[in-house]
Amino acid sequence: MRKHLVAALAYDGLCTFEFGCTVELFALDRPEIGVSWYEFGVCAAERGSIRAMGGITVAVRYSLSLLDRADTIVIPGWRDADELPPKAVLTRLRRAHDRGARLCSICSGVFVLAAAGILDGKRATTHWRYAQQLADRYPRIKVEPNALYVDEGQVLTSAGSAAGLDMLVHVVRKDFGAKVANQVARRLVIPPHRQGGQAQFIPRPVPPDERGQLAKLLDFIRAHIAEAHTIATLAKRVAKSPRTLQREFKAATGESAYAWIIRERVERAKELLEQKTLTTQRLSELVGIGSVESLRHHFRALVGTTPAAYGARFNQRGELRIAHRNGV
Repeated sequence: MRKHLVAALAYDGLCTFEFGCTVELFALDRPEIGVSWYEFGVCAAERGSIRAMGGITVAVRYSLSLLDRADTIVIPGWRDADELPPKAVLTRLRRAHDRGARLCSICSGVFVLAAAGILDGKRATTHWRYAQQLADRYPRIKVEPNALYVDEGQVLTSAGSAAGLDMLVHVVRKDFGAKVANQVARRLVIPPHRQGGQAQFIPRPVPPDERGQLAKLLDFIRAHIAEAHTIATLAKRVAKSPRTLQREFKAATGESAYAWIIRERVERAKELLEQKTLTTQRLSELVGIGSVESLRHHFRALVGTTPAAYGARFNQRGELRIAHRNGV
């Protein structure tokens, strides 16, 4: 069984950070993870020299024909939101979409997918600086300006720069499960998933010292996820009033403390299900959700399936094979 092929689109004026994130996620060998990792290739959007930001020149091995056999295509930004991408690029992307390839854009790369008509009728996001421009130019797209990334199944879009990492780790999670995604995030020294949206980054909602204190509290909750946590007990732990902590929690994560803890518990449940067979009762105890009914309710709301169905996707060694979306 051949490896899942990820193709990144390179273009003159390449966004170096977004491109580097894509390479970091998919091109590095990860033997410590113990799964068959991706195959990775870069294709040129046009002929000629590919100059990247920072005075770098990129030697690209493949032409646009690589897109015809890629399972996942990543567009790491676009050089100018006002410039229409080459027709050849748009044609290849439409063809890839029609055959079922997964398409991902980072930051201004959304304008390439939008120009191809692939986002019509779908939800999408981009950097908050471009969100209104995207909505005005492409009214058929349901722009979500506050989202870090939007997953529409076959098409995923992310906000600027670091939000691209959030989306790409999410792609790994979809393909290999939470355990592998967490390992990759740990190697990158980033959170495996961030809640909240771009609005938290436009102002500075939490002073630096309080941000550090809150981060320690989040780490404590993750390390003691099976224990009972209330806003009152958590506030006492950091010597704040419940109202103050709730406000800071919302500003930093985009969610209430309750919603964030539920999400973390479901993520832990997913990881446990990937590693071993557990009864739903035992699983609810291990992640601190009081009843089987509550676990099923929250799991379905956040994951879209039941704990039993999710666990059944994995074999006895905790592995999940990813599908090739072009049928090869």
